[in-house]
Amino acid sequence: MTARPPFSALVFDFDGTLIDSVPDIARVLNRTLAEFGRPALAVEQVRTMVGDGSATLVRSAFAATGGELEGDAAQTVLKAYLDNYYEDTAEPSCFYPGVPETLRGFAAQGIKLGLCTNKPERIARKLLGLLGVADLFGAVAGGDTLPTRKPDPGTLSWVLDQLGERDAAMVGDNGHDVKVARAVGIPVVAVSYGYPRMPVSQLGADVVIDHFADLPAALAKLSTEKLAG
Repeated sequence: MTARPPFSALVFDFDGTLIDSVPDIARVLNRTLAEFGRPALAVEQVRTMVGDGSATLVRSAFAATGGELEGDAAQTVLKAYLDNYYEDTAEPSCFYPGVPETLRGFAAQGIKLGLCTNKPERIARKLLGLLGVADLFGAVAGGDTLPTRKPDPGTLSWVLDQLGERDAAMVGDNGHDVKVARAVGIPVVAVSYGYPRMPVSQLGADVVIDHFADLPAALAKLSTEKLAG
């Protein structure tokens, strides 16, 4: 007899949760900075800027390399960055260990998977395709899919509506992911290896895991606690 899946749906953050995207983002960002006569940023500098969407990332990068962008210049630079990023490629090596295998395991159980990221939707979808997992996701919300983005709970609610499930859990790496899960009323698992900007223990997640392959056991525990409660 096959065990019941712990949840009917799982929604994932992307950067810092499924993929270590900072090296790729830094490469594209530095290419864009060079096009506008700005110096390059170190990968670790870029790591601290990721998570609030592309517009915020670009503004932060330009503020750190010679002055903030104003007016039409901000939109011009953002478009250049997004075009550069869309033309870039991704390699499966950017997956954190255990991610593709674990995702496929969930899908094989009949669990519906969604993505809720602040990365632009067209880029997120292209990367999922390049990485060979696009077919696993029944709903994708990017930072520009809706009028709002994380930490606004409307993004996560929209993904759950698209999946047709509310028996769900969120998996992410930072405060935005915890906030949207709490606002929607679903459990949240935080990974310890991403880009949290604060101690992961202080995020307020229900469970913190160190390895993505530990996620099935963590979700089973949460499901058991939910039923017991």
